[in-house]
Order: sequence, then structure tokens, then C-alpha cells
Amino acid sequence: MLSESIKAVRKSKGLSQQELAVKVNVVRQTISKWEQGLSVPDADLLIALSEALETPVSTLLGEAVMESEADAVKALFEKLEIINLQLARRKTMRNAILHWLFIAVCAGIVIVSAVLIAVSSPYLGWDFSDPELAVAGTALHAFEWLFVRLAPMLLIASIVGACLTREKA
Repeated sequence: MLSESIKAVRKSKGLSQQELAVKVNVVRQTISKWEQGLSVPDADLLIALSEALETPVSTLLGEAVMESEADAVKALFEKLEIINLQLARRKTMRNAILHWLFIAVCAGIVIVSAVLIAVSSPYLGWDFSDPELAVAGTALHAFEWLFVRLAPMLLIASIVGACLTREKA
């Protein structure tokens, strides 16, 4: 029990046998013998070992504190893994939404263009002298003017966005 505790605490502190031996003022072989259970430290060396490892003597003598610390680290690791998986799913979902949004914009531009072509839109030939059609004509003219100028750039940007956000196989 003591041998396992010494080894576990030493490793958890990131110390080599040589480094611990220097702190306790013994040779490395002594640390090795303690960890293998071939010998045990006397009371003075046990206190020096406790101070060097910054661990209570009761822990070195077999109190199960290190196991709970290992369990806490394992639980923390598992929580971090769950959070990473959730973030990866969220990123994948956001990517898929953007992908389909870009495709919807492309489809919308194509549909509006098809409607404007089908109705033979009088883009520049609208008669604004008729007072009943002047307001509607101005609104339609403004829409067509913006659409004709912005749709090609928006279509290209949406195609590029859809290609960049597609799911990799």
C-alpha cells in the first residue's frame, strides 16, 4: 500500500525517481526500493517524503485520496469530451444550415429571374404617365433595378458559400 502510494503521488506530481531522491536526500535506488515494496522509509524519511511530495503522511500510508483525485480528473476529462462533442455537433448543424440557406438564396434568385423573364418585365419601358400605375411602376422599377444589379453578385456569392459549406465526404 505504501509503495503504491509513493509511486502514484510521485507520478501525479510529475517527478522522476531521481528528482524525488534529491528532494528527500537519498539515492534513486532507495526510492525504487520503496516503490517496489522491497523496503520502507523510517519515520523521519516518511515525513521528509511527505514534505517533498507535498502530501499528508496519511495519504502515503494508504488513505484513498489519490483515487478520488484520479476519479475527479477522469470525470473532468469526460465532461470536457462531452462539451467538445456538443460543440462539434453545433458547428456541424450551423454549417448545414448555412449550406441550405445559400442554396435557398440561389433558388430564390433563379425563381425571381424566371418570373421576371416570364412576365416580360418592361424594366426600362414602363409608362409613368398613368397616375394609377405610377406608384406601382416606381416600386417595380426600383425592385428590378436593384435586382438586376445585385442578383449576379449575390448568386455568385451564394454558390461559393454553398460550395464552401458542403459536408465533406
